[in-house]
This record gives sequence, C-alpha cells and structure tokens, in this order.
Amino acid sequence: MQAAAATAATVAPLSRQSFKLSTGPLKPILKTSPSFNGKRKAADDDSLHSDSTMDGSQSPRKRQRVEFNMNLEIHEVGTRSVDEVKKEIQDALDGHSRGDDEEYDILKETLSGKQRLYEEEYEDDDSDPSLPEKRRQELKVYMVALASFIPHLGRSANGLVKEVLKCQWLGRDEQFVRVYTQFLGALISGQGSYLEQVLLSLVERFSDSRSSAWAVDGFAPVAKERVQERLHQALQYLLRVFPAAQSVLGRVIAKKYPFETESTRIHLAYVENLLRLREYAPQLKTEIMDLIISHLVQTDVHMQTDLDDLDDNLTAMVALALKSSQAAAELQGDDGDESDAESVVSDEDEDEYAKVNAVKESIEKMDFIMHLLFRLNEPQYADPESDEALESFSDLLAEFSNIILPTYKSRHTQFLVFHIAQKSERLMDAFCGTCINIAFESQRPLVLRQAACAYLASFVARGAHVPGHIVRTIFEVLGYHLDQMRTLYEASCRGPDVRRYAAFYSLTQALMYIFCFRWRDLVASVPEDVDEDDPSSYLDQDIEWIADVKDILRRNIYSRLNPLKVCSPGIVDQFALLAHRFRFMYIYPLIEANKRLRLSQFVSTAYANGGALRESGLDLSDESWQRLDSFFPFDPYQLPTSKRWVDSDYLQWQDIPGLNPDDSEDESDEEEEEVLDEELEEDTATDDETGADN
Repeated sequence: MQAAAATAATVAPLSRQSFKLSTGPLKPILKTSPSFNGKRKAADDDSLHSDSTMDGSQSPRKRQRVEFNMNLEIHEVGTRSVDEVKKEIQDALDGHSRGDDEEYDILKETLSGKQRLYEEEYEDDDSDPSLPEKRRQELKVYMVALASFIPHLGRSANGLVKEVLKCQWLGRDEQFVRVYTQFLGALISGQGSYLEQVLLSLVERFSDSRSSAWAVDGFAPVAKERVQERLHQALQYLLRVFPAAQSVLGRVIAKKYPFETESTRIHLAYVENLLRLREYAPQLKTEIMDLIISHLVQTDVHMQTDLDDLDDNLTAMVALALKSSQAAAELQGDDGDESDAESVVSDEDEDEYAKVNAVKESIEKMDFIMHLLFRLNEPQYADPESDEALESFSDLLAEFSNIILPTYKSRHTQFLVFHIAQKSERLMDAFCGTCINIAFESQRPLVLRQAACAYLASFVARGAHVPGHIVRTIFEVLGYHLDQMRTLYEASCRGPDVRRYAAFYSLTQALMYIFCFRWRDLVASVPEDVDEDDPSSYLDQDIEWIADVKDILRRNIYSRLNPLKVCSPGIVDQFALLAHRFRFMYIYPLIEANKRLRLSQFVSTAYANGGALRESGLDLSDESWQRLDSFFPFDPYQLPTSKRWVDSDYLQWQDIPGLNPDDSEDESDEEEEEVLDEELEEDTATDDETGADN
C-alpha cells in the first residue's frame, strides 16, 4: 500500500470526457488458424449455450448468446504455436486431476505473468536477437489457448484461475489488453461462478495510483490515465455483455472501498475510479454516490472528533504537517513518495506523532474528495433552472436526508448541498422544503426533526445567495409552527423542560439564529437618517419590522415554556444584544430572572427525584445537560483546497461597530496572537466564529 497523502497540488482534474469508451463489440485482434478455429467453435458452443447462472446454479432461462472471438495467428506472436501451448495446458490439467501438480504449478506461475529472465536464459543464443521479446509476448498465446479449456476450469481449477486474475495485464501492450479482456468475458460466460472474482480483480485496481503497481518489466511505461482507461474499458465491456453483473459489482465496490486507515492517495484513486464507473453503469449511479457520501461522512465525523481531542500544541503541529505535505507534493508530483508529518514532529513522542499524522490524513482525504465531488457536480448545474438540474439535485437531497442529516457532528460533507442549493431559487425551494417536511413530520424521530430545523436555519442564515424574500418566508413558516407548538404545550407546562419540549426550543433557537444573521431582511422600513449600507447606523433607531416578526418572538419567548433558559447561552446573549440595540425587544430582565431559576425542578417525572440522574453519573449542580445544543451545521468551512468552492456562497459573521459599548477598545496586545490563531485554525479546519455561533 502507498503510505503518503495526495495533496491539492497533485489532484488531477476530473474530466468527464477523458475516458470515452467504445460501446461496440471487441473485434478479434489477430487472425485465425484454421485448425484452431474449428476446436474453438465447439468449445464456445458448449459454454455459450450453458443453462447455468452466473453463480453456477441452474437457471430456467438460457443465457443470452455472447460471442467471444479469441483467434490468433500462430506466426505473429511468440515462439510456440497455439496447439503446442494447448497441449501443455491439457497435460497440466490432466496431471492436476491425478494429484500430480508439478506442471500445474508451473502453468499457474506462467499465467500469473511473472517474468522469467529470458535475457539470461538466451544470452548465448545470437541466432535470433528478438527471441527474448518473443518469449515475453507468449502470454498472449497462453490466454488464447486457455480459453479453449474454460468448460474445464471449474472448482478444481480455482487456483489456476486465481493466478490468471492476478496477471499484471494493465502494464502490457494493447494487444494483450484486448486478449485478456476477451478472455475475462469468455470465462464468466462459461463459468458464471467466477463472476465476482473477476469483478474483484478489476475493482482492486481502483486503488492503484503509481506506475509501480502496474508496470511490467520489458514493456514500455504506461501512463496512469491510460491504465485507468484500459481498466474501465474492460469493465464496460463486461457490463455490456453481462448486464446482470451490475448488481454483483455494486457489492464488490462496497466491499473493496479502502479502510479509513488507508492513505489519502489510495482513497483519492478509488473515488476517482468510482466516479468514472458512474458514467457507464447507470444502475449503480445512486449506489456509488451513496457509498462515497457515507464513507465521507464517517471520515468527517472522526476527523472532527480527533480535532476536538487535540490540545493547541498538537493542533499547531497538524497545521504545519499539512503545509509540509503540500510543499512536498508540489516538488514530487503525482508519482512522488507520499509525504508525512515526520519532518515536523520527529522529536515528539510517538503517540503524539500518530495523532498528528492521523488527523492530517483525515483532513486531506476530506479536502480532496470534497474537491472532486464539487468538480463532478458543477457541469450538471450549468443550467440550474432546468429539469435535469432539479432531478440531479433530488438525488443529492436523498443522500442528504438518508446519510448526512442523521449523522451528528458532520462538519463539511453537507456543504455539497449548501453550494448547489444556492445556484437557483428552484433548488433553494427544494432544499428548504425537504428540511421543513422532515422537521414537522410527527412520525420522524425527534433527533431528525431537530437536525432538520438546525439545517434549515443555518442555510437561511449563512447562505449568501439566499434572497430576502426566502428569508422572510422561512421565518414566517417557522413562526407559525412555533405558535402551534406553544399552544399545544403551554397548557400542561410547569416550566422549561428540554426533554419534553425539545422541538419547541429547537425552533425558537433557529428563529433567534436567523435574526442574528439576517435581521436586515426582516426590516420593513427605517428612519431617513439610516444608511442601509452602514449597519451601525441602525443602532438605537425606531425600526419598523415586517408583520408578526416581533409578535411571534415575544409571545414565545415570554411563554411559560421559557425558551431563553433552555436555548444555547451564546445565541441567547447575541440575540438579546441585537434586539436591545435595534429597539426590537428588551429581554435582559428575563435573562437575569432565569439565572435564579433551577431547571432541575421542572424535569420530567423520570428524573424528578434525581435518582436516575445520579445513576447516570450526571452532576445535579451542572445544568448544561438540560440546555439545548448550539449545533448549526453550516459553521465556517475551512478545508484549504476545496474551500474555494463555497467562499462566495457563505455569509460570514460580521461585528457591528459600536454594538456593545461595554467592550474594551484596547485589544492591541492580543492582535498578533489572534492573527496567528486564525491562520492555524483555517489550516486545520477548526475555526469557529464568535458571537452567534457560540
């Protein structure tokens, strides 16, 4: 396995036109020997009219007839005729059936493509200088001859077939590639039980990204792009003649997906090849994206968890390791050795080095795969108002609903939806509608409803291209449902209880969050002396707000459910400050009163006596577990390479000059340290904004 990380500088552009594959049948590449052709026809007729299914079982339906022409002119390749090689194979198989495996083992080694030292073997033979090259080409003859024995390559010959599938065929000449591809087709036609093994042998090569993985001594070097093209031509050929193989291939690609501990380079190569596979395997299109997204989300969550566990010193090491890795990749190119963080942390404890390197690898995997997915999606939304764009986005929304939304602590994967949804109001409406449907379907689990609410609020608040009328519409819709919940809950409510009324509190917090970011879109009119381009000019002015905005928040904030006591303190404080300075609402007296209120007296019956709390190990004096989490999924995106895709989509938090007159203005001593912190946070994807985000 390769050990080092690919970097932004080495990511090859994903060209959707770079691997156009022929859809016509593979024609015979060499001419026919008359004596051989008659024997092949009989063998082909036996195998192609077999009633066995691809797993070897009997089928009531006969397989579709498929022609495989494995014809070869004896004098064009190698030093031996097809008949001679066929006799050698026959003798080896006969010996194997008797328990004598000497010739059988030699045949396995030959068919695996392991090179003999032909130059040394014939170094004293000057009669034919081309003899070593001819001997290297003999493997073609073996493949053609072996096709005649496919009906006999059942379970007893499994070891021989395994060696054939290990053959390093991608680094050989074009003729051999075509012969080998046709042999694979003939094999699974005559012996359907080998279908999965054949597909595994091809998919295993999805992870190869260096020439050492496919190069064969004595043959001209083959570029990575050409190797990938050969690989996908073979797969497309097999899927065309065996359409049912797509269902097996779906299982295979999931089975061979790289483990999370594998290097960035391996992950990137595998994902690139999966994206190519989508172009000619339409039945697998959704399955492939689900597979990529699900693994990407897992990496995303683990990366964020690992980052949270690092102290500031190790976080700084991760940032330096990333820069070192990128610089090394720029010098080495795609085929260079993978760099790691050793130059940065070589003097550190081995455990710390492992942590730093693991986090660095996770960040790079996320970064490069996100970059690939952004590139892949871009052409599909060239006309974002088209029906085709909406259909593609519907597929992405399904992945969002089924994979991303239910995953807590996903930090970056969801930005695929965030970026694409902002391309048109039609797509925005589709995303917002999806979130609203999930948030207010009573049959849904509460955790999903809360997550949908957070996604909707975060999208509306952070989406730079979300127009004001959509902000107002979403605010009104959420406000309507908030009033409905208050009416339902308030009659039996004794006081704030996050366990019983979590949906209500999530909705209130979402509205306060939207207000903090998009308050301008909720303004109906302002006095003449307000400069609309200067947010500080709005302070302490008599602003007219759109209908019901103030009433909705006031009714619910001052209700018996008392959401200010339960919602995230950071969001409550920011909302209180803005509401006060905009003369929207003055809620500081309620906040002060809530400081004297204990949430434990209102918890549901199961926890009323504190017994269950003590059993769970929770500190009764710590009320943080009874407050709402401040999770808003579109926090700042900081993966260094793929960040450029969302920079223009994202509304950053901006402080309003003069908003808080109590803040100290003398912060010059901290400026240098803050600049350094921001650089490190940006490089390690750990940046969190202050204010409404905390």
